[in-house]
Amino acid sequence: MKNFKILLSFLIINTCLFSCASRKLALVNESARYNPADIELYNTIASMDSVFWDAYNSCDIELQSKLYAGDIEFYHDQAGLITSRQTILDATKSNICGKIKRELVKGSIEVYPLRGFGAVEIGEHKFYKLDDTSDSPPQAGKFIFIWQLENTEWTIKRIISLHY
Repeated sequence: MKNFKILLSFLIINTCLFSCASRKLALVNESARYNPADIELYNTIASMDSVFWDAYNSCDIELQSKLYAGDIEFYHDQAGLITSRQTILDATKSNICGKIKRELVKGSIEVYPLRGFGAVEIGEHKFYKLDDTSDSPPQAGKFIFIWQLENTEWTIKRIISLHY
């Protein structure tokens, strides 16, 4: 009988541990799934993302200028805070044009509405050096864009750029 109680206790404890571990795993998997709350907003911001980064990759400075808000704030983990649209454009011309290509990590964009203002876009991307002939991996990073909708125009109000 004593062995039966020990075995029963062992089974109960293991069942509880397994249930807790399974529930924790389910919560992790659940939180990893992203479903847009507003599919129309998601599609709009994903399209704006494509427009902006196509301009970035093709060095269309004029279009980039139109997409940045006049009071842009760009928080870059390596360069710090930049609050001048012209400084960002000048840095792009001298450091990016013809040297770097950005590629979105497919499926990484998440879009969240900001009621009465616009949207938050979160995603991951990779940057390739165009003159790099080595097999070194691209520099990867995460980004957050705060998009503002004024009248019918979307502009990028804030950027946070993080590399890892």
